[in-house]
Amino acid sequence: MDISIYKGKKIMILGLGREGIDSLLFFLKKCPKNEIAAADKSQISCLDPAVKEILLKNSQVRIFLGSDYLSALDGYDIIVKSPGIPIHIREVEQAYKQNKIVSQASIFFDQCPSPIIGITGTKGKSTTSSIIYEILRSSGRKVFLLGNIGTPMLSYLDAADKESVFVCELSAHQLYNLKKSPHISILLNIYPEHLDYYSDYNEYIRAKANIAVHQSKNDYFIFNSAISEVANISLVSMAKKIAFNEYKWNWNGKTNLIGGFNLENAKIGAIVGRLFGISDKIINKAIVEFKPLDNRLEFAGSFNGIDFYNDSLSTIQESAVAAIGGLGDRVYTLICGGFDRGQPFDKLAAAILDSNIGALILFPTTGIKIWEELQKQVKFTEKNERFSAIAPFFVQTMDEAVNLALSKTKQGKICLLSAASASFNIFRDYADRGNCFKKCLVMQTAKSGKLKNNG
Repeated sequence: MDISIYKGKKIMILGLGREGIDSLLFFLKKCPKNEIAAADKSQISCLDPAVKEILLKNSQVRIFLGSDYLSALDGYDIIVKSPGIPIHIREVEQAYKQNKIVSQASIFFDQCPSPIIGITGTKGKSTTSSIIYEILRSSGRKVFLLGNIGTPMLSYLDAADKESVFVCELSAHQLYNLKKSPHISILLNIYPEHLDYYSDYNEYIRAKANIAVHQSKNDYFIFNSAISEVANISLVSMAKKIAFNEYKWNWNGKTNLIGGFNLENAKIGAIVGRLFGISDKIINKAIVEFKPLDNRLEFAGSFNGIDFYNDSLSTIQESAVAAIGGLGDRVYTLICGGFDRGQPFDKLAAAILDSNIGALILFPTTGIKIWEELQKQVKFTEKNERFSAIAPFFVQTMDEAVNLALSKTKQGKICLLSAASASFNIFRDYADRGNCFKKCLVMQTAKSGKLKNNG
C-alpha cells in the first residue's frame, strides 16, 4: 500500500454516512500527521451517536456541518466524496474541475493488490455479487464482499494480498469519475434511474461505463449484449468479452431463486467460478444452497391463505415487471408507487394489463402516475374489459396498504410489494419500506386473531 501520495496533503471527508466514516477512520490511521476535515449537511445533533463519538475522540479533525458544509472545499487538496453527496452542486462541480475529488472506490482500486471483481447494473447487482461471493467462498478462496451491498472498502485494504479476491458491488455513484476498472467487470443491465441525481440518462450511462472502459486485454468483461446501452459499452472495453445472455449453461437443479432473471444472475456466478477454475460441482452446490436476499422477491409469509412477497428493492419499473413475471399468474394484488424520480411507467402498465392482477394498492406520489399510465394505454388498446377488472386503492401508509391487501386478495393468490419507485417520500429507504411491510403483516394478523402465518 503506497500512502506516500497523500503525504502532506490536506484531506477532507465529504459526507459522514457509513462510507464516509470508513474513509475518515482510514485516513486517521494511515495519515495521522495530515490535516483532516469532515463535512456533512447534517447538524451534529442529527448525526449517528457512533459518528459523534468518533468526531469527539479525534479532536484534530476539523468539522464543517450544516447548511454551509461545502464552504471549506477550496481549502483542501484531496476531497473524498461519499456517493450520496450530489455531483451537480456548484462547489462540488468546481472541485471536480480542479481534480480534487476522489471516491473511496477509486482509492481502493488504486491501492488494492488483489484481483477485484466489480459488479454493476441498475438491478440485480446485490444478488449477483452475493452468488459470486458464495461460489468463491465455497471453493476455499479468501474472498471479501464489499461496496454498495453495505460494507465499505477501505478498512479491508490491510487484508488485501495476491491470494485474496474482492467482490465489489458498485453503484453508478461509486463508478462516477472512476479511472481504473476491475479485473473482472460485470455489467448486468442499464435502465433509467437516479435521474434526479444525474443531469440526464446519458450521464448515468457514462458513470456505469467506467466499470469497463479502463480495462486491459488481460481483463474480462461479462455483459448483456441484448441491452443496447450495455452492448455499446462493450465496444470500448479492451478486455476479453463474455456475453452472459449468449453463454451456454444448462441448469437442471433446484434453487431458491425466483424468476428467469435470477437464474441469469446465477449463470454469471457460474461463469466467474469457471474463470477461477472452480468445478461445476462446487458451483452448482453453492447456487442450490443460495438464499434470496432480503427485500428482493423475499417470501414474507403466508397469511390467511395469501402468499406475500417483499420486493421493496424494486425502484424502477423493469424490476417490478420482472417480479410480476417471475411469480406468474397467481399475483392478484400489487403494492406499488413511491417517490417520483421522473421515471416512466409504460412497461409496468403494460405488464399489469397482461397479468391477472385485480387489486392495485398505490402509494404517493407515483401511484397516481402509474394509474394514469394504465388509463392512457387502455385508450389505445382493446383491453377495456381487462382494465375494468382492476380496482385501484390509494393509500398513505403501509398499515393501510397491508390492511387492504389482506381484505382484497383472494385466497390462494399472491400479494406482491414491488414499488417500481424509490421510497424516500414516506420511508427512510427501501429496507425500511420492506421491514415496515413485514411488520405490518405480523401486526395486522395478530390483531385479527383469526389469520394464520404459515411462513
